[in-house]
Amino acid sequence: MTIPTATIGYNPMVGDMQATIVGWDTWVWATGDTPREVTVTATAGATTATITATAKRLTLQPKDGTAKCTGFGVPWSQDNDSRGTDCKIIFNRSSAHFKDSVTPVDVKVSYAIEYTASDGATGTMDTHTTSTTTTIPVAEIQTLNTRPTTEP
Repeated sequence: MTIPTATIGYNPMVGDMQATIVGWDTWVWATGDTPREVTVTATAGATTATITATAKRLTLQPKDGTAKCTGFGVPWSQDNDSRGTDCKIIFNRSSAHFKDSVTPVDVKVSYAIEYTASDGATGTMDTHTTSTTTTIPVAEIQTLNTRPTTEP
C-alpha cells in the first residue's frame, strides 16, 4: 500500500507572491490529493485480506508560527468564512529571513491501520505517518496609526 503525502491549500493569498500575513489567521486545509482513507485488498490462495488506513487529522508545524489543527481544515470561501475552520496557522514573522522568502511548514498525517481477512483474522498494525515540508510566503503589513487632531 502506498499512501501519498499530504498537500495543503491556504488563505489569505495576497499580491504576486500569494503571501499570507503576519499575525492573521491563515486558514489551512488538506487538498483533494490528501487521502482520508486508503484501502487495499489482496488474495493469496483461498484467503483474501483487506487493509484500511484511516487518517484522523493534519499536523502542521510552521517554522515561525503556531498551528492549531483538529481536523483537515475547511477551504476558505466567502460562505465558509462565517463558519470558521478547524485548521489554522498564525505566523509571527515574515518569510524575509528564509531562503527564497518562504516559510517552511512541516505537514504530517498519521494513519491508523486495520486489517480483516476472509479466514477470520482481524487486527491492527503500527500507525503509518506521511510527512512532507511545504512552503508558504508570509508578508508583513506595516501601518502608521495617528491620532486625529484639529491642529494645522
